[in-house]
Amino acid sequence: MDTRFLAPLLDRPGPWASVYLDTSRATQDAADRLRLRARAAAEQLTAQGADDYTRDAVARHLAAEPAAGAPPGRALFATGAEVVLDVPLVTSPSAVLTSWSALPRLAPLLDHLDHAPACLLARVDHTGADIELCDAGGRRAVGRADGAQGPGRGHRSLPADRHEWHYRHRIENGWARTADMIARALVRHWDPSGAALLVLAGDPRERRAVRERLPEHLRRRAVEADRGTRHRGGPPDAVDAAVAEARDAHVHRHLEDTLDLFRAGRGRPGTHLAPGREAGPGQAAEGLPAVADAARSHRLATLLLAASGPDPAHEVWVGPAPDQVAVRRTEAQATGVRRPLSARADDALLRAAAAADADVLRVPVGGPGPAGGCGAVLRWATRSPQGTAA
Repeated sequence: MDTRFLAPLLDRPGPWASVYLDTSRATQDAADRLRLRARAAAEQLTAQGADDYTRDAVARHLAAEPAAGAPPGRALFATGAEVVLDVPLVTSPSAVLTSWSALPRLAPLLDHLDHAPACLLARVDHTGADIELCDAGGRRAVGRADGAQGPGRGHRSLPADRHEWHYRHRIENGWARTADMIARALVRHWDPSGAALLVLAGDPRERRAVRERLPEHLRRRAVEADRGTRHRGGPPDAVDAAVAEARDAHVHRHLEDTLDLFRAGRGRPGTHLAPGREAGPGQAAEGLPAVADAARSHRLATLLLAASGPDPAHEVWVGPAPDQVAVRRTEAQATGVRRPLSARADDALLRAAAAADADVLRVPVGGPGPAGGCGAVLRWATRSPQGTAA
């Protein structure tokens, strides 16, 4: 999970009201259901000790929910009589979940957000390409590339005379120029799009030619889809299915690669590794004490939280700053926190990960994740005070 959207929550003192609820409009009585859920949320917050001003701010925000176009669910985070962050959810919470606590209740986001990366989709043929951005909000056009003009453009019957070879050569050159133009257009759109994946759909010959002309860093991010065409009359669900498969495969591959790094980094601490090197011993943390220590020293690269295990729900002690997290109250006080507050470990570590711009991955039930349900891949390995491997 990209945690940058949590930035508004990092610099505000608590306590925090957190609310997760179903806001879908799929049924005829959806408006009445939402009012009942909003009332239940307000009653739960009151019972948990929330102040009237913050509770009422949540109620007003939910009352202004639009009658159409609402997402399946919402997560609201409020403090000081203000809703600080409203996060649309891609799946509906099964029940109203509320929390009045020192930190925002962040961990349920892992189960209700779309973790697939945004991707750039290029539907190509011999005349050019339509370029779209695909993310949790759907598909939207961001540009197009039109192929080279002239007799090399398009498919036509070849003349059966002595000029046939020259004519074929001109068509081949036209295809090559079109692929060049598409590749250059994709390079222009890549960085502004914020995408992490490139999907090439359409004509098999042309999409291969485009991929061959991409710079190496973009070629590594590109996959070819067997379904979908540039033709507007084609079935749109074929393109959507191809994009969904590519995004899901990327998520699965990213999780597996990260778990491989985690397993390689477990064990005795090693020495510092240069950027780009594979993880070695000591470049992973397993268990709540080790991960909390990594959070305090700003070493989190990827936080791993399992869907099961005791560590995520364990009590930790936190201070005002996101990196102030400790397993024991006295440990927090020793690091300079005058009045440590109790919080759930998963919420505290998610806050620390967001402040460190670290990735966060959910390890599914039964997956080969960290013991206890909490682990991390680190930005660098630990060293002993003498500079040798500890």
